[in-house]
Amino acid sequence: MRRVTAFGSAGALVTATLIAGAVAAPTASADIRQGQRSHGQESHGQSSHGQDSQARGAEIAAARAAKAGIDWQDCPADWGIAKPVQCGWVTVPLDYAKPNGKKIKLAVDRVGNTGTKAERQGALVYNPGGPGGSGLRFPLRVTTKNPLWVNTSKAYDFVGFDPRGVGHSAPISCADPQEFVKAPKLDPVPDSEADKRVQRGLAAEYAAGCAERSGDMLPQMTTPNTVRDLDVIRAALGEKKLNFLGVSYGTYIAAVYGTMYPSHVRRMVADSVVNPSREKIWYEANLDQDVAFEMRWKDWQDWVAKNDAAFHLGDTRAEVQAQWLELRATAKKNPIGGVVGPAELIGFFQSAPYYDSSWVPVATVFSKYVAGDTQALVDAAAPDLSDTAGNISSENGNAVYTAVECTDAKWPTSWKKWDRDNTALHKDYPFMTWANAWLNLPCATWPAKQQTPPTVKTGKGLPPVLIVQSTRDAATPYEGGVELHKRFKGSRLITERDAGSHGVTGLTNPCVNERVDTYLLTGKVGAADVTCAPHATPKP
Repeated sequence: MRRVTAFGSAGALVTATLIAGAVAAPTASADIRQGQRSHGQESHGQSSHGQDSQARGAEIAAARAAKAGIDWQDCPADWGIAKPVQCGWVTVPLDYAKPNGKKIKLAVDRVGNTGTKAERQGALVYNPGGPGGSGLRFPLRVTTKNPLWVNTSKAYDFVGFDPRGVGHSAPISCADPQEFVKAPKLDPVPDSEADKRVQRGLAAEYAAGCAERSGDMLPQMTTPNTVRDLDVIRAALGEKKLNFLGVSYGTYIAAVYGTMYPSHVRRMVADSVVNPSREKIWYEANLDQDVAFEMRWKDWQDWVAKNDAAFHLGDTRAEVQAQWLELRATAKKNPIGGVVGPAELIGFFQSAPYYDSSWVPVATVFSKYVAGDTQALVDAAAPDLSDTAGNISSENGNAVYTAVECTDAKWPTSWKKWDRDNTALHKDYPFMTWANAWLNLPCATWPAKQQTPPTVKTGKGLPPVLIVQSTRDAATPYEGGVELHKRFKGSRLITERDAGSHGVTGLTNPCVNERVDTYLLTGKVGAADVTCAPHATPKP
């Protein structure tokens, strides 16, 4: 479900972990990172004067967009989005405090509702996560007749967009894309202080590369600005109120939109929720992720062991883990095919704890390797240097991930703190901890001013929001859904128990699917929170 790419600046090949959104078609994945906040005045990252000028700028931009509308055309041939989906542009200020200053254009696309005029309820806008994911493939759920979305698509136009900095929307970059994907990278698990020094140097170099290549954009690459952009898109679509489906990091966009524009919300679904607590955005959220990834990695190993007849990797979790450690040690000593070392292995294998749809493919490649076929692993885990478009997209996704998380919040600048926290976590949760640390370490030397995250809360006029969360999600642990539920009064929480595939609304589970349909079609959230049995486990 997600393209596995060479995410991780500082030698860690991690697909940006956190927030990867669940999209039916491959998308850039993304990660989530979290940081510590102070309890200062309620803030969207600036003084109240700064906020006022940004709020005014956003109103001006939305009024202009409402007047201009969107000039829908066939999508450019190289976007890979065929008719009847149409594409267009929405203009927004780079800096909302300066609405008459520099502008950027955001790419949007849509497919019209499939039902009658009378059935139409407006546009449903989508974000798959990241930060750094593109939503432009969302309308294809209608054109491919995805059965989960047939009912909803009768009522809604499906609208996707590239957020600021992403894809076709004034894309940012922090490194040369071909260099960025080159392998093998350093083993993310350090053997010595010298290893840590090298990784720290790479992280600082990456942060400097962001300033050099995208410096004017960095201070404006924030979640509140993406939220303002979303409100301008709403206005450009001619919608009085927003219908929004956010997955993964898209739920944080939802949380902040609901806080900043409560009376502009009509229907909102938050699926696989980033913990919106100020204390978690983004440093702490990433530490929480490391713990949850270990749990889900073990779930996958248990499943592989149960299906030993298919995979021959051992019939207990301990045996499967021993095979993994042996593979890792082999790749460390001598990268497989010259290109797949421990970092590349994590980049590939982490998709199993992310998504159940990766359980069979990852186990199959692992099984082939143990049986003597190394090429399958090289094909799956090594970068493809000939795929220049894919590599540009991977580098861009990682740049946006880094820029948004680093600019959104204040991160620890003390290496001692990073070292202490990650060394302690790694002892019990070794699968992702150091890889995740190096991915986020550019935030410790970030060249743009870091903001203070907003306090997510229920504002006047916010309607009931539907929250969907699985209990064993690795990328966005369960507590995030519970926290947003607490903060948004009148919201409902649908819990998928004993499951952990990231992005629940994209899975076949009638208990979830029917409630999401009902909410989007009628606005009814039900009388109480609901716990659903898990979706079907993959079969080898």
